[in-house]
Amino acid sequence: MRDFQTPGRSAVFAENGLCATSHPLAAGAAIDILKRGGNAMDAAIAGAVLLGICEPQMTGIGGDCFLLYTRPGSDEIHALNGSGLAAAAASAAELRDQGLQTVPVSSPHAVTIPGAMDAFCHLAETEGKLGLDALLQPAIHYADAGVPVAPRVAFDWANSAQTLQGTARRDYLYDGQPPRVGQIFRSPGQAEVLRRVARDGRDAFYTGEIAEDMLAALTKLGGVHNKDDFAKTTCSTSIPVSGDYKGTELVEHPPNGQGATAILMLNILKHFDIAGMEPFGAHRAHIEAEAAKLAYDARNRFIADPNHTARLQHMLSPETAAKLAGLINQNRAMPAAAPLSEAVHKDTIYITVVDKDRMAVSLIYSIFHGFGSGIASDKFGILLQNRGAGFTLEPGHPNELGGGKRPMHTIIPGMLRQNGRVVMPFGVMGGAYQPHGHARLVSNLSDFDMDLQAAMDAPRAFCDGAVMNVERGYSDTVRQQLAELGHNVEIPQTAIGGSQAICIRDDGVLEGASDPRKDGCALGY
Repeated sequence: MRDFQTPGRSAVFAENGLCATSHPLAAGAAIDILKRGGNAMDAAIAGAVLLGICEPQMTGIGGDCFLLYTRPGSDEIHALNGSGLAAAAASAAELRDQGLQTVPVSSPHAVTIPGAMDAFCHLAETEGKLGLDALLQPAIHYADAGVPVAPRVAFDWANSAQTLQGTARRDYLYDGQPPRVGQIFRSPGQAEVLRRVARDGRDAFYTGEIAEDMLAALTKLGGVHNKDDFAKTTCSTSIPVSGDYKGTELVEHPPNGQGATAILMLNILKHFDIAGMEPFGAHRAHIEAEAAKLAYDARNRFIADPNHTARLQHMLSPETAAKLAGLINQNRAMPAAAPLSEAVHKDTIYITVVDKDRMAVSLIYSIFHGFGSGIASDKFGILLQNRGAGFTLEPGHPNELGGGKRPMHTIIPGMLRQNGRVVMPFGVMGGAYQPHGHARLVSNLSDFDMDLQAAMDAPRAFCDGAVMNVERGYSDTVRQQLAELGHNVEIPQTAIGGSQAICIRDDGVLEGASDPRKDGCALGY
C-alpha cells in the first residue's frame, strides 16, 4: 500500500468496465461507450480516435496502429496490424543515389500510407457492437468544439513545433506559436473527415477527396505516392509471439513491431538474480541496461516487414538469450548497440479497455515523431506520419526501404497471461524505450511484487545510444555508481515514456493504473 502522506495516486477499481489512457477526455469517452452498451473494442476505438484531437503531436488519423485483443469468454489473444505500406514507387536506391544515408524524417519519402483508419473501420465492423458512426461521434464533437490543451500535451507541443511545415503551421500553431496550457485546440477539417468516414466508411478516407488531399500535399513536395497506394491499404491479422518470465507469459505483437525485443530482454534477465537486487539500485539498472543493449542490437539486425523478418525464432530462443547473457560484465558497461541507420521515435499514445464480459483490448496508435513528418494535407489538416523514417537505406538489410513494404515499428501493445488466463493488457510508451519498458514493468510486478500503480510510478533508466538517461526518481548516489560502471549518465529533460494497464484480478475486479508522466487517468464504472 502506498504512503498516503506523499504525492502519488491510487489505482482505480471497478467491476463493469475500465479504461486507462493518457488523456481524461478519451478515458471518459471510452467509458461512455461502454455504458451505452458498446464493448471494449468499441470503447478503445472511440477513445483512440479522440486522442488524435487531444494529443495531435502524438497521434492521429494520418498514422498507424497495432492491437492485441481477446473476445468475451476466451483467453486467446488476437493480433491486428494496422500499419501502412511505403508507396509502391519508393526506392532506397534512388535515395542513396541522391547521397542520402537515412530517410529524411520531414520529407515525403518518410510518409507511409496511414493504416490506422482502415484498422478502426475493420474492427468496428468485425468486433464492435455499436457501429462506426457512434464510435466517431466523440472525436467529431471535440474536433469541432475544441479541447483545452493539457499540461503534458503543451510541453510536448512546444518541443516538436519546429517540425511543422507549410499548412501544418496554420492548423497547429497560434500566430506561429504553440498553444498555452488551457488554450482551446480545434480541428474542423478533421471533424469533416470523420463525419464522412462515419457516413461512408473506410473508402471515404482512402479514395476520393480526402485521399486526394493527402496525395496532393505529398506530390507537391516530391513524394512518389499515388492513388492506388491509398486505395489498396488494408490491415492484416497475425499470430502473437510470447515468452515466459517466472510464471508470467508476456504476449507481444509480431514483426514488423519490436515486441520480440522485450521477450528477448526478459530471457536475458532470467540469468541474473534480479529479485535479489535493490529495486532502484545501480546494480539492477546496470544489468537491465546491458540486457537492453544486446536485445536492441538483435532487433536492429532482424526485425522488419513480416515478409522480410527471417530469424524471429532465433531471436526468441532460450539459447540465444543464454549466449547474450554471458556477454554481460556485471562490473563494466559495454558500448552501446550499433547505432540505427533508421530513425527511432519518442511519441505515441496507448489505450486499454476491459469490459463487463472481460473482452480486453490493448491498442497503440502513433504518427511516429512529434507531429509526424510535419506535413499536413491542405484542406483537411491531416498530419501525415513519418513512419517510413523507420526504414534503413542499407542495401540488402531486411528493413531496407522498398515499395509496398512495412517499416520496422517501435510501437508495441502488450498483454500478460498467467496459467493460460489473460490477466493484464498494458502498454508502455516512449519510442525505443518500449521493449525495455515492457520488461521493466513485468520485472517490477514479478521480481518485487509491486502494486500495479507503484510498478508504473517507479523511476526509469534507459540507454539511448551513448547516453544513459536516469530519471530524477533515482538518487544521486545511484547516478554516481552508474557513472563509475562506465555509463554516460544524464537526467533526461523529458520523462521516460508513459504507461497504462488494467489488471483482471482473480476476484473478478478490474484494477486500472495510469502513468503520472502523462495527463491521463484510469476510469471505470
